[in-house]
Amino acid sequence: MKNKTAQLVFFLVLLGATGLAAERTPIKIPDIMGYQTLKCDFHMHTVFSDGRVWPEIRVDEAWTEGLDAIAITDHIEYQRHKDYVVTNHNSSYEIAKPAADRTNILLVKGSEVTRSMPPGHLNAIFLTNSAPLAGKDWREALQIAHDQGGFVFWNHPCWKAQQPDGIGRWYEEHSEIFDKGILQGVEVVNSGNYCPEAHKWAVEKNMTLLATSDIHPPIHSAYDIAGGEHRPYTLVFVKERTVEGLKEALEDRRTALVNGDVVIGRQDFLTEIFNESIEIVYPDITVIGDGSTLVQIRNKSDIDFHLINGNGGKDLNVEDSLNLRGGKTSILGISGKEGNQAGRRSVPVTFSVENMWTAPEQSLAVTLDITVDFKDKPADK
Repeated sequence: MKNKTAQLVFFLVLLGATGLAAERTPIKIPDIMGYQTLKCDFHMHTVFSDGRVWPEIRVDEAWTEGLDAIAITDHIEYQRHKDYVVTNHNSSYEIAKPAADRTNILLVKGSEVTRSMPPGHLNAIFLTNSAPLAGKDWREALQIAHDQGGFVFWNHPCWKAQQPDGIGRWYEEHSEIFDKGILQGVEVVNSGNYCPEAHKWAVEKNMTLLATSDIHPPIHSAYDIAGGEHRPYTLVFVKERTVEGLKEALEDRRTALVNGDVVIGRQDFLTEIFNESIEIVYPDITVIGDGSTLVQIRNKSDIDFHLINGNGGKDLNVEDSLNLRGGKTSILGISGKEGNQAGRRSVPVTFSVENMWTAPEQSLAVTLDITVDFKDKPADK
């Protein structure tokens, strides 16, 4: 009993050191298309490269923020604290794994292969052993990762430290490893920074989209966690909640990204997220003549949806815009049109969801089917 008490006290002290409370805030985003929706961050650092926290802290932060899976991807080539910690490229995973098991966080083994541009920085995750990547030419290091069954993605291609104008560029080196099947994904969002070129490549080349924090300091010093701010993260749609399930989903490109209030992904995934999140609270809606009424719409997810009216409905006038805040019920004003035929029917109303992006500068189009009982306006007496 004393040992268990000591372990609990130690765990609470670790949480306190991060400035976080021993409470988890779940992220409410629906499961879709028969898959479980996992919230993940596959790029972060600890004192075993150039980060500022111990590996277990990364697990504690992820648990507190409501994440399901993480990868600690310390640099192979750069150990800022090497005078104080051992050079063992598997250490961060080995230290974090017991904490991940205790908190039911899926921990993926990974490392960052760090080079000048091209090819830049690349993460290799789902490794079995990070040590063989050390001291190798970047091509050889990535081939070793690939041979281990690793999933390789390109980090922050718009990073100004390597692209001073902030514009991502695809080089011959990227074509080389992409054509070999080694390069499978790309960070469209890194540390909150959106790279439109990476988004364009992901769409055109059918690559896996990722959003990561690339966090180095404690998470609460980079984001106002207590105030509700959240790191960027990747939604992974898995068949099963296991590390193997994550790998299968990433290889099948079943991801979407959350960056603040912006959601990025394939049209089919975003459409399902929207449809599974939205519910008309009182579907028994009556419109008399050209009179007006209100439609109550509940958003069951934590994602805000910013809607712009596309073309209204054939039988309805609809408000120009609507904000559906996460976890709230909002009001949509509608009114009938002159000459409407009486009767009950479903009226499709189209919207553009301005903060859901299927490609650069391309917002998701959605349809709300509003069932209305149209009644004739009483004749004047």
